[in-house]
Amino acid sequence: MIDLHSHSTASDGSYSPTELVHLAVESGLSALALTDHDTVGGIPEAESTAGARGLRIIRGVEVEIAFEPGEFHLLGLGLERLDGELGEALDRLGRSRDERNARILERLGEAGMELSMDELRETAGAGRIGRPHIAGLLVKNKAVRTRQEAFDRFLGKGRPFYESKDCLELAEALRMIRAAGGRVIVAHPLSLFVSWGHLASIMDEWKELGIDGIEAYHPTAKLSQCRRLERMGRERGFMISAGSDFHGAIRPDRRLGRTAGGLPIDDAYLAQLNL
Repeated sequence: MIDLHSHSTASDGSYSPTELVHLAVESGLSALALTDHDTVGGIPEAESTAGARGLRIIRGVEVEIAFEPGEFHLLGLGLERLDGELGEALDRLGRSRDERNARILERLGEAGMELSMDELRETAGAGRIGRPHIAGLLVKNKAVRTRQEAFDRFLGKGRPFYESKDCLELAEALRMIRAAGGRVIVAHPLSLFVSWGHLASIMDEWKELGIDGIEAYHPTAKLSQCRRLERMGRERGFMISAGSDFHGAIRPDRRLGRTAGGLPIDDAYLAQLNL
C-alpha cells in the first residue's frame, strides 16, 4: 500500500513530516509522496525519518494553476531538485499566500470577525499558513461549527471573503516541474468544476502540452466518477494516479493510504510512474 498525495505541517496538514512518516509506517505503507502546497520544505525532515523506518519518500509538491471557474492543482512527483527555478517560484507563491492571508483577516475584521495574525501563526506553527488555518480559528471563535462550513460560507472560491493568490500558468508549472525531474500529474480533476464534455476537451489539451497523468482516484469523488476519469485518462495515454490528499485532523474523513470509497492505494500506481 502507498499514498501519492499527502500534506504535513510544512503547509496545511496537522502532522509534522516526522509524525507523518511514523503514521505511514504504522498504516502499512511502503511509499509516501509528500506533496505540500507551494513548498518542499518538509521533504528533508521526512526523508531523514523515513530512512530509519524503511519507508520510501516520493519528493513532491502541489501547486495551483490559474483557472476558472474551479480550482486547478498540479502535483509534481519524484522531484530530483528542490531548488532552482521551481524553488524560486515556490518562494514567490509562499509570499503571495502571506499577503492573501493578511487581506482575508482584514476583511473578516471589518465584518466583525476579529482574528489575530499572531494566533494564526501559532496555530500554523512552523508551516506555511493557509485558509484551513483561518477556518480553524473561525471554528475556535465559534463563528462556524466546522472548517468545511467556514469554506462553504466564507473562504471558498466565490464566497464573500475569498481572496485570490498568485498562481502559476500551466505551461510555466509544467516546465519547472519537468526541469526539477518530476512527473506532472493533475490533482483531483473534478475540482475544475466543468462538465464531462468540457473536461474531455481539456484533457486533450493536457496531452498536447505533455502532462504525464491524472489523479483519477481521490476521496472527494465517487468511485463511479473515479472509474470514469480513469477510462478517460487511459484513452489518452495518461498515467493514472491515486491519493488520499491526507491532511490529518484538519480533514479527518481522509485516511492515509486510502482513496475514494476507502480503497487501499495499490503500489501499482507508483510502479507505472517509473520514478
